[in-house]
Amino acid sequence: MTFESLGLPEPLLRAVADAGYAEPTTVQAAAIPPAMAGTDLMVAAATGSGKTASFILPALNRVLAARADTAKRREKGIVYGPRVLVLTPTRELAMQIAKAAGMYGRHVAGLRVATVVGGVPYPAQLKALRGPLDILISTPGRLLDHLQTGKAVLENVEMLVLDEADRMLDMGFIDDITTIADHVPSARQTVMYSATFLGNVARLAQNLLRQPQRVDVASHTDTHANIEQRLHWADNFAHKNALLDHILTQREVEQALVFTSTQIDADRLADRLAQLGHAVASLHGGMPQGRRNRVLQGLRSRQLRILVATDVAARGIDVPTISHVVNYGLPMKPEDYVHRIGRTGRAGRDGLAVTLAERMDAGMIRRIQQFTTQSIPAATIAGLEPKSPQPKMFAHSPAGHGRPEAHRPHISRPGERRPPFGERNAPREFVARAPARGNPFDRALPARDERAAPARRPGPAAFKGRGKPQRPRAGGFSR
Repeated sequence: MTFESLGLPEPLLRAVADAGYAEPTTVQAAAIPPAMAGTDLMVAAATGSGKTASFILPALNRVLAARADTAKRREKGIVYGPRVLVLTPTRELAMQIAKAAGMYGRHVAGLRVATVVGGVPYPAQLKALRGPLDILISTPGRLLDHLQTGKAVLENVEMLVLDEADRMLDMGFIDDITTIADHVPSARQTVMYSATFLGNVARLAQNLLRQPQRVDVASHTDTHANIEQRLHWADNFAHKNALLDHILTQREVEQALVFTSTQIDADRLADRLAQLGHAVASLHGGMPQGRRNRVLQGLRSRQLRILVATDVAARGIDVPTISHVVNYGLPMKPEDYVHRIGRTGRAGRDGLAVTLAERMDAGMIRRIQQFTTQSIPAATIAGLEPKSPQPKMFAHSPAGHGRPEAHRPHISRPGERRPPFGERNAPREFVARAPARGNPFDRALPARDERAAPARRPGPAAFKGRGKPQRPRAGGFSR
């Protein structure tokens, strides 16, 4: 399949050819035609699959189709907001989408793209929001601020895109997204991208989309054929640092992305690696946007060899030269593990994802393996073998949710006798409850028709005349 067969207009085909792409990816071939037809979409695609182009190209096609109408409105002096609105969870991802819009829209005359994110001074954003816009890319929180002040106008939006909707909901943006959607015309096209469409994401899609078409290109259970995964067990904090130092000093490490659990850990680890002579920097949500942009530029220009980042800041990092991803601190949710390792092995390259875990992390490792339905093979480094015994990790079993049948817990059912401890993994069978020996209170109940009818409580007449006499009420009437 070629991009010409997708029905893209000539300016977009020239831009795609200039970018060096000859054939569309799987998600682009599946999502671009229905998106250009105006259909609402629910797209499940993995990172690095080319999903950004799958909604930017239809958005630019919509902009080209509305050029005549836009010219007439400008002549009348009518100022409207953007025609396409893209919501993303992080600033880095918004910048990446804006870069893609500029690359694919280089031959669209007068294309106007604005980015509204946190960490940027308000005057620059207010200037960008003035006048007609073609595409607005924003994070939900900052766009809501401009909506409340009346500076953002969304009455002209024809296409709403929610990129990484699951991540936005994890960050607590569900109310902001709902409020923003209420300001967008109901007769719009809505396209939602998410790793999974379960729980709150499914409910949000049900509320915002109209008869959507489902496009399942990749899921969290797909194997990453070009990404090798390894698990190294560490005895303690010092052992984990020794493992990390050995991995980062290998020649095959072109560029490495090291994940930590907190912002403080990212800064501390980056300072420690810098003292060892590495070209390293940290990246997290607590940094000003200007500094974050400089760090990413240093990573793309290969001035930095190692980037230490948190999960939120790493969203949107698209650097093909990242050869290694190291999970120094485990993610808070298994879903984040998939996004982490997806930062390597991009643009057809091979990658290596290494996880450094201590015994207290065994529970999260099990949950990750259950979520991905894949086992992370344990490995050792000569001279840095763990001295403490490794936790037992069960291979994935669909029926046992990550545990083999012999280790599945016994769940009692109504009318079922709980087997002895040594027999709890034996086949279950339903037996009648038997009275326990020596326990007179544990007796089998007789059938309902064999039970004696309970004695009726005596009525008030049976107690007539008993008890002390009652005092007469006022007026001579006694009780």
